[in-house]
This record gives sequence, C-alpha cells and structure tokens, in this order.
Amino acid sequence: MPAEIVLDELQGYSEPVELDREVAAALRDTGLVSVVPAQGGGWSLLPVGRVGAVQIDDLLVRVKPKEKVGLSRLLFLLGYAADPGFRPDNVIGAEDEDLFAALAESLARHAERALERGPLNGYVSVEEALRTVKGRIRVGDQMSRRPGLLLPLEVSYDDHTSDVVENQILRAAIRTMMRVPRLPEALVGRLAHVESRLEGVSALNQGAVLPAWTESRTNSHYVPALRLSEIILRSLSAESGVGHRMVASFVVNMATVFEDFVATALKEALDAYPGLTEWQYEAYLDKAEPGFRTNERVQMFVDVVHFVSGRPYMIFDAKYKAASANGAYPNADQYQMLAYCTALGVSRAWLVYAGRGETRFRRIRNTGVSVVEFPLDLSRDPESLLERVKELAQRSYTTAFPSSLPGANR
Repeated sequence: MPAEIVLDELQGYSEPVELDREVAAALRDTGLVSVVPAQGGGWSLLPVGRVGAVQIDDLLVRVKPKEKVGLSRLLFLLGYAADPGFRPDNVIGAEDEDLFAALAESLARHAERALERGPLNGYVSVEEALRTVKGRIRVGDQMSRRPGLLLPLEVSYDDHTSDVVENQILRAAIRTMMRVPRLPEALVGRLAHVESRLEGVSALNQGAVLPAWTESRTNSHYVPALRLSEIILRSLSAESGVGHRMVASFVVNMATVFEDFVATALKEALDAYPGLTEWQYEAYLDKAEPGFRTNERVQMFVDVVHFVSGRPYMIFDAKYKAASANGAYPNADQYQMLAYCTALGVSRAWLVYAGRGETRFRRIRNTGVSVVEFPLDLSRDPESLLERVKELAQRSYTTAFPSSLPGANR
C-alpha cells in the first residue's frame, strides 16, 4: 500500500493502487474520491469535485485544487464565505504539503496567542439546585419540582467563569485536531499544552451546531483562533472508521466554496451602491398560466441579483469550472444566463469564473442581451481577490447606470 497518493481536482484517470479492503471502504466513506475496483485488480481513485486530504493509518490521500490554491488561500475563501469580517491575517501562511500538519500548526499558533493573557472569562447564566440562596430563587421551578420542600433551592445567578462559548469552541477544535493520526510529536505536545490551559471548559458535542459568539473589544485577541477553529470544526473529521482504523479527513467542495465566497464578497462590495442585493434569488422562466401549479413551472435560482428601486438591474452567476484548451467555457452557461436575463428583464449578465484570463463580452444575436465572462484568479493574494470583486461591482453598476448614479432608496 502506498504511503501517499496525490491527485489533481480535474484528473480524469489514475493508475490502480493496492489498498486493503477496509482502507478502501474508509476512504470511500470520506467522500473525497470515488473508490471502485479496477480492472485487473487494485482500486481506482478519482476526484469527485472535492479537495482536501484524508489520513488513514499510514496512508495520506490528497486532492489539490485546480487553481493550485494553497492552504492559507483555501482557509481564507472558507472563512470569508462564512463571515465577511474574515481577513488574510486570520490565517497563518503555513503552506506545508501535509495539510493536517499545516492546519495544526496554524491552530497552535493562534491558540497560543489567544491565551497569552490567560483564558477569556465572562459572565454566564447558571441554573442549579443549591442548599443556600445565590442569585434569585426560581419560584415556579421550586414549586413544580419540589412541592412542600424548602431545600434544595432552585436558583439562577450569573457566574464569572472561563466556561464561555469562545473557550468551548477553541477547546473543541484543539481536541479534534489532536485526534488526527501521525501529527508531529512536538506539535501534538503544543496542542496538548494549550488544551490543558482550558481545563474545566465544557466539551461541545461532536457534530452539534456551533454556539454563536459576537466579536467585541473583550474577545478581539481570540478572533483569529475562533475563526480558524470554526473552519476546523465544520470541515475536519477525526474518528475511528471501518475496522477501528483512525481516519482524519478535511474535505471541502470547491465549487460551493467559490460560489459562497463570490456571493458574500460581491454583496459586501455592492453595499457601496444604491439598491439591495439578494443571493439565490428565486425566479421562474415561464409565466404563471391558469391551471399551472407552482411546482409545474420552470424554476430558477440566480446566484446574485442587485435591485434598484425594486427592479433587478444586475445579475451574477459564479462558476467553478475548467476552461477548454482555447480558454472557452461550456455553452450551457451562456444559455443559462440568457434565460436569467429574459426572465428578469435584464440586459446584461455577469459570469464569474474561477481562473485566469481576460474579461470577455458576448452579445447574444437577435436580442438586447450581453453576457460578460469575468475571471477571478484564485491564486491572487486575498486583498487582490477582494479588490477584483470590488472592480466587478463597480463595472457592473456603471454599465447598468452609465450616465449617473440614481438616488434610489434601498
């Protein structure tokens, strides 16, 4: 069995590899690649639209993004899509070939910085039964749970403690990271030392919805660690698989990551202009006819639509696809944009592709519709990526309103 298998996201063929049946099953369950028996023996592994890494015992399988996006860029895209406040310096630029070691190193550094002044403390509301009065007595609970009894007392009070949401998230991420097999011993030791400083902090249930927190002056030094911790808790899994083998996986769908990033960044950029921006806007290609039920109509969901005075003026659709050898993209994308423009009464649509190249305008024959192919190079640094999205917002708005900016109400 090989020690490492590296695949490209767009790879269409790979040489069969020898794997234990249990390892093959565990790898298939992660969803990173398809795992099917190969003709003549062995197993055929092919990407299925996701990138990341899977560690199973001594085997490491990696699928690299088509745009050669490094770890820091991938984490930036993931973080910004979840929270527009996510900034490049929230990710430490560790571009180690071992994704898990790089993640662990970034988490360790951020956690160490967050805890330089000690664990964060705050007030939390506590409800419990005590033999002495503390805070206020919950009379209703006392009467329903202990009718006729004076003790213990059902009370509620505010407690100043380190068992706050921020520490719960940080500790959960550290514990998840420490379950990843074959991390460098020194790195595991650093994570264990940081985790020991959070002794007494409640454990979060694995897979549960992460508790909400709000950035403030009090927790500002925790923010980079918290944002990275949330990415780890959402995307990283480390648990026993088939045959009790330890399986660690960090698997993301790059198409979803790209679409979410474009929608979030574009909405933020368009906030500088009059109007209202909506994403995944529901529309119909056909008219509502008598006797037609809603579920019988041709339904569409447009990635991003910008309205001014209640009317759609700009539409955008993000596509994470590979261009052909001559730089062209699938014709179906143009048909889709023509349908969007026709249904919404818009004269121009913007197709945002992940890749390099020049902006290309296509005028659709016998119509007043144009489709603009706007490339977004993911190999750029985060600040340049955001500037490129701002350029898209500015160009689309001035194209829609070439003479002046209307003083429309939002």
